[in-house]
Amino acid sequence: MFFESDDSRLNAIMDDPRAPSMVNELLSRLQIEQQKREKFYQDIDDDMKVEFINGEIIVHSPVKKEHTIAAGYLYKLLDTYVQIHKLGFVGYEKVMISLIRNDYEPDVVYFSPEKAQHFKEGHWKYPAADMAVEVLSKDTKKRDLGIKFQDYALHGIEEYWVIDPIKKTVEQYFLQNGVYELALKINKGEISSKVVKDFSVDIAAIFESEAHLDALEQIFKARK
Repeated sequence: MFFESDDSRLNAIMDDPRAPSMVNELLSRLQIEQQKREKFYQDIDDDMKVEFINGEIIVHSPVKKEHTIAAGYLYKLLDTYVQIHKLGFVGYEKVMISLIRNDYEPDVVYFSPEKAQHFKEGHWKYPAADMAVEVLSKDTKKRDLGIKFQDYALHGIEEYWVIDPIKKTVEQYFLQNGVYELALKINKGEISSKVVKDFSVDIAAIFESEAHLDALEQIFKARK
């Protein structure tokens, strides 16, 4: 899957007489980047929330309360639902998805049963997920709506939610012909996943305690 501008970029390089030297320089830089990535794998530990993006190591700062609430509430709802219905695996905060060039730790991430069946004890480096969720903050907004938006689509992550914990909104994107298309942007009402079978939740349950507990109760009732 490629972005619309890829052909024009490649054509511009091919039309440049410096193309061979440019390619050699690019390969050299990518080799250095890969060496840096291998060291990154050696140095990280369980206590760190850190990502490797385009050759840079991004260490995340502590998040604000509203960020923790939104990510935590959604994780509890989605994880409880997925466990009850045996629909795969849900990760939170420090689950690293390792893509072709970059390593990310989405705030919430979902893997289908087909992928989850391969995860064993001690697993720490995961493939592209089926659904990813990022909760915006001042430090992460540019990446969440920029490089991650592009990279998640490039690697076939079919559903992407972007949560704004200040405005209390959720943007839901579905993959269409290799790029994300906005399906929904709401601050009230229900949102339904296309990837997680029959999972729907009231937006308020992601941000408000009472609504969250009510939604959890409804999920547990389905188990009886």
